[in-house]
Amino acid sequence: MSENNKEKTITKQENPKTNNEGKFKESDINKKKDKLNELTVEEKLNISEDKLLRSLAEIENQRRRFEKEIKDAFEFGSYNFAKESLAILDNLQREKEAIKNDEKLKENKDLDKFLDNISIIEKDLISIFEKNNIKKIDTDNNKFDPNIHQAMSEIEDEKTEAGTVLQEIQAGYMLGDRLLRPSLVSVSKKKTSKDHENIDKKEEK
Repeated sequence: MSENNKEKTITKQENPKTNNEGKFKESDINKKKDKLNELTVEEKLNISEDKLLRSLAEIENQRRRFEKEIKDAFEFGSYNFAKESLAILDNLQREKEAIKNDEKLKENKDLDKFLDNISIIEKDLISIFEKNNIKKIDTDNNKFDPNIHQAMSEIEDEKTEAGTVLQEIQAGYMLGDRLLRPSLVSVSKKKTSKDHENIDKKEEK
């Protein structure tokens, strides 16, 4: 048998398998078509509606994820900007206090005008903060709150309830409901029994 005849024989032997596979695929497709044809119009509508609802739900989820990413990026940028801006206000207020307490500068006739100008800039900055939802934490005789306050020292005070903020060392700020930085404060405490014993001993002497 020639080589050409051999090749033709091999091809003929292989073709039946290919044809069978094609027939199986066609039969599977036909079965699926038959199943779809067996469905009622209502069932077909339900399937289509279910697919549509799934697609809409996925689109809605993607939209929400996208909006959250934009919001997070904006808030992160605003948070960093606000935090850095506080340093400008701090420096301005420190400079103002230093100038006010400088004995040499007190003799300068232009001192009051200069301090007034600093106060105007300070008010403008605070106004910009408030417009952007950056607000100072109120500490005036408030109860100490570890979520927004940081205690730097304790002061014995029998007149006030223990844990009351007596003094603000550095102002704290919020950006909306998010803490920018805590207020640094001094907090009241009651005298201990040892303190009372020492006072009694001194009085006895």
